[in-house]
Amino acid sequence: QVQLVESGGGSVQAGESLRLSCAASRFTHCMGWFRQGPGKEREAVAAIKTIGGNTKNVDSVKGRFIISQDKGKNMLYLQMNSLKPEDTAMYYCAASGAFCSAPTLASYQYKYWGQGTQVTVSS
Repeated sequence: QVQLVESGGGSVQAGESLRLSCAASRFTHCMGWFRQGPGKEREAVAAIKTIGGNTKNVDSVKGRFIISQDKGKNMLYLQMNSLKPEDTAMYYCAASGAFCSAPTLASYQYKYWGQGTQVTVSS
């Protein structure tokens, strides 16, 4: 089992930044951030392969969001810059259930999920 607890969400103005944190009881091969906006399906945001640190972002956040890890503390982060109103969503931390050879944005690869932290961006 893996327990995940997100923090760092809040309400900001467009153009501002937030840093989300995820405290994990342990890391698995891949860790990721997903989000679900109002009336939308859950979508991937970013992923990291914990061995090696390779990352992958969804196109809509490239150049704005950075996923990172602190393996010594079992902490996963999502630095979000230049936030837009369309980034408004509940953000979830996730851990893969099996081996992953590369960072994956496929939600079916993730077995463990946190409760989420709300991010609201106003224009």
